[in-house]
Amino acid sequence: MDVSPQYRKAWEGFWSATSDAPGEAIWDSDPSLTAVPHSELLLPYADTALPVVDLGCGNGTQTRYLATVFARALGVDLSDAAIGHALRADTAGVAEFAQLDLVDADAVRALSERIGDTNVYMRAVIHQSEPEARPAVAAAVAALIGERGRAFVVELTPASKDLIQKVAEARGGPPPKLRRVIEHGLKPADASEEEVPQLLRGAGLTILAEGDTALAQTEHLPDGTRIDLPARWFVLAPAG
Repeated sequence: MDVSPQYRKAWEGFWSATSDAPGEAIWDSDPSLTAVPHSELLLPYADTALPVVDLGCGNGTQTRYLATVFARALGVDLSDAAIGHALRADTAGVAEFAQLDLVDADAVRALSERIGDTNVYMRAVIHQSEPEARPAVAAAVAALIGERGRAFVVELTPASKDLIQKVAEARGGPPPKLRRVIEHGLKPADASEEEVPQLLRGAGLTILAEGDTALAQTEHLPDGTRIDLPARWFVLAPAG
């Protein structure tokens, strides 16, 4: 199974049209607002001697931070253009980056065989994936952690979709970074509240801990307020 050509084109188009400037993508927030607090939630359960794979790494901002916490960090993304951004940004060479379609079970299996059991960090991937591909994305998490790894998954909730719609429909229309997301046909917060934990359990994962949070964006409302999107996080282990 592969993602649809339209989905791949949408992400390739978005990242190809995005500059290398930090924060240019609306979700490219500073690690102090994302990977740092997320790691603090994961670390009580994870072995940092194992690698970590950042699924849907984009331009690698969070991956580079994760490389300071875990023995080895690899960022993977569907988009070749995103990986190009990540490689250019990692001037110190602290992480590794590669193109990967999470829906391609053979490619995921090959990665697992190459690196062994690994921890996983996945921020806001399921909610914007095509509905028919979401079980495969959850299965990729389970395949990669193997027996010893742990995963941190955080996904936008339907409340985020309501907030995004409100911002987009405000006077003056959506702010520039959100407008680019919409123009490229990306669909944020397109999964129900119940769907994500069901998908994770269905993939053979056990939820060790979970809670509500918000994902900080790099875009602001006209009054200067940062857009923070409601989300829910999960720490996961293999079932059984």
